[in-house]
Order: sequence, then C-alpha cells, then structure tokens
Amino acid sequence: MITERKSTQKSTRKSTQTGSSLSLRGITKRFGSLLAVDDLSVTIPKGSFFALLGPSGCGKTTTLRMVAGLEEPDSGEIRLSGLDITHTRPHKRPVNTVFQSYALFPHLDIFENVAFGLRRRGHKKVQSAVMDALNLVELPHLARRRPGQLSGGQQQRIALARAIVNQPQVLLLDEPMGALDLKLRRQMQLELKRIQTEVGITFLHVTHDQEEAMTMADTVAVMNRGRIEQLGTPTDLYESPATTFVANFLGQSNLLPGLRAGDLGRDLMVDVHGNKLRVPRSRVRSQDNALLVGVRPEKIRLCATAEFIPENCNRLTGGVVLDVSFAGVSTQYVVRMPWRQDLTVFSQNLGVGERFPAGSTVTVAWEPEHTFGLPRDPIGDGPNHARADSRGS
Repeated sequence: MITERKSTQKSTRKSTQTGSSLSLRGITKRFGSLLAVDDLSVTIPKGSFFALLGPSGCGKTTTLRMVAGLEEPDSGEIRLSGLDITHTRPHKRPVNTVFQSYALFPHLDIFENVAFGLRRRGHKKVQSAVMDALNLVELPHLARRRPGQLSGGQQQRIALARAIVNQPQVLLLDEPMGALDLKLRRQMQLELKRIQTEVGITFLHVTHDQEEAMTMADTVAVMNRGRIEQLGTPTDLYESPATTFVANFLGQSNLLPGLRAGDLGRDLMVDVHGNKLRVPRSRVRSQDNALLVGVRPEKIRLCATAEFIPENCNRLTGGVVLDVSFAGVSTQYVVRMPWRQDLTVFSQNLGVGERFPAGSTVTVAWEPEHTFGLPRDPIGDGPNHARADSRGS
C-alpha cells in the first residue's frame, strides 16, 4: 500500500539531499566493430527524474555504465555539476547504482546492508542515517531480518535505501523493476517517484518499458542505435512523435502513406488513397511531398456506414472489421481498408455505443488535431505500414 508522505519529511530530506545536473557531451563507445553509443549529447537537469528508454541493444545501459564509471567512453566527456568525471574511478564518483538483481548481502541483516557503505566511509551517525533511509522506503520494522526473508518488492526498496543513504548526487537505476510481477511493478513505479520527489536526488533511469518511463520520468529520451531519437516529456513524445521509431516504440500508431495535397487554414491536406485528411502544420515533421499520416488507435472512432460524422473530422470509408478482441477496459479492433492496410482501433468500454462484429463494414473517423505527419523511413528502417506495429518491449 502506498501511503501519503508527510510534508515535514519532504522538506527536511530535500534540504540535506539535493541532486546535481549531469551533462554528457559527444559520448561515443565502441566494442570492437559494434558502435554502442554514437556521439551522444544530453543534459539532465538537477533534481529531475530522467529516463533513457529504448529496446535491447540501443546503448542505454552502456550509457549508464559510463556515467557510473564501469565503462570508459572512447571520446566525449561526462560532467557532474560542471566537474569533469569522465576518467574518475567509480568509487570516487558521487553516484550510486541500483541494479535489477538488487545485490543485497545475504549474510547481513537489512540494517547492516543499508549501513555497509556508511561504515566503509567512516560515517559517525550510522544508526540515525540508516533508520532515516528505512523510514523513507517505509520498512523500518524489517531492520533485523535477512534479505532471504523479504519479498522481491521489499528487497528492491532496501536496495534503494542502501543507495540513497550515501547521499549520492545522481542515482542510477538499471531496470530495477524487471524482476517484479506486473501488479507490484506498477505499485513500485509510484513509490519510486514518491521517493525521488522527497529526496530531490537526480535520478537516471534505464528501461525498455514504455509505461515505466512514462509513469515516473519528468523527461524521457528515446534511444535507437546508440543515439537519442527524441527527447521530451512523456506527453510530448506520445502525442507528437518525431520519427516512425518513436511513434511505434512508444505505444502503437497507425501510419498511412500519403501525398501533400495543398493547405486549408492551419492544416496541411494529405491525400491517402483518394481520401483527403487534415494534419495540423505544427504537427508535421516532414518537408517531403510523400509522408506518413499518423494517428493513435485510441483516437479513432468506428462508425456505421450510415452514421453521421461531423464535416471537419478526418475519415476513411470502406473498412471491414477483421478481428475483435475484448481487453477489459477497451475493445481492440483490426480494420482492413480497401487498399489492404490494416488499422488498429481501441474503443473504450463505456457500456454505450455500438459494438462491431467481425465482417462489419465501417468508417474510421478522428479529430484532425490528433493527426501527425512523419517522414517516410528509408527502405529497411521503417515500420510495417501494412499494420500498426508495436515494439514496446
């Protein structure tokens, strides 16, 4: 259960534990012929919760390991509050890491696990510091238990307490919730954000889980092939993706090949197989004549052929429902268009409105402001335009 924090705790902890800004400039790392990180530059503001999000092999963990000092970049520099730490040895960096494995000492009780780093540094107030950390993660009553007597979620909190008790300027989180089940992982996402808000330390979180990044982070950097594809708030990335990779990795998108067909007020008109669609010019990321028109599945409404649709809505007629899947909060449809492209539609289960069985002829419609325009990918580097593609894990 997540409990509401007390404002007195928040103000006290922030006054003693504050994060630092982290700057990476032109970081490149190779492993033999493999280019793992490619000229990466990013600045992480002081006290923020920053997520590096991407698929396996995108370079996110290598980036985190270079910040921790576990790998050394081939070129570029890493600065913490302006201080160059690129070649500083790991144990001399004011950073701590929480790994997916937690790495708790099984022969020590919880108190001594948290106290381990403090004792090595000769800290004089071990008792109060450890109990403050255990209170922060709401587990002071487990101080004398062994790690093997704790659940996975409790072990994760202890690993977090052990890292925070040393008051690092930056806390690095390497997919720390990967070993938890779905329900516990969602609870811990909110818990981790609460803790970060209370302590004020800069968090750098590495994950391949879209929901995890969007739930916790103030800013998300989507990585692909060693580079940052797009950087922004979770809302900005989801609502206004800049590339087809971001559009498909962060959730699902329907991407329709089209051609520019003039302007209408603040909108660009795009011809998609004879259908004129409106795209706000502020949401168009391509200057080419040929582009992709994108819309998220939950923005689309299915309509019966004879149903009234407001004149200003984008619409595509002649669709046929191929598949219907009930998913609890929504019903998911696959609709095949006359040009044999399959669109995905999520319809919220509100208990009102028509449900469409497989074989129904439908029109798909959505508001123009939910539409975005993207450049077409080079051959071999784009999504499968025949069907909305999800690369979320």
